[in-house]
Amino acid sequence: MFDFKPSPDQDPLETYRELANAVDALTMGEPDAVANMANVAALLWEFLPDLNWAGFYRIGPAISQGEELILGPFVGRPACIRIPIGQGVCGAAAKQGATQLVEDVHAFPGHIACDAASQSELVVPIMRAGKVIAVIDLDSPVPARFTAQDAAGVEKIAALLSERI
Repeated sequence: MFDFKPSPDQDPLETYRELANAVDALTMGEPDAVANMANVAALLWEFLPDLNWAGFYRIGPAISQGEELILGPFVGRPACIRIPIGQGVCGAAAKQGATQLVEDVHAFPGHIACDAASQSELVVPIMRAGKVIAVIDLDSPVPARFTAQDAAGVEKIAALLSERI
């Protein structure tokens, strides 16, 4: 059993350094993408305060045609299973291949409310060979919960995972 729990008064940079080290330790050498995403969702939940959802959406085949985001491992309340590319915060991150840091999800055009308690959101794409393969999605019931420092920390985790999921 692993016990990864940062000190609540720890500097955020140190928290993200420890989180990246934990992600590296748990995913190194493990070829199963689902296992790696599940462990990382749990680590995000443990390390980052004030979350009500932490997890992944993967790029996969749409039911009708093309591709869409499909729910992956997560911690939190039940979530939307499929999200069209370009819709909502996750869909925007997938379409643009760029991090979305949203202080007020209700002001985001086309926001998809999977959990009405969510007030702010951070979505970071995971890229492989220049293509989005998944996104890391973090939701918070606290408005403006996420900062540029959070975005940078999660982007490092996304880069680490690019060849492990």
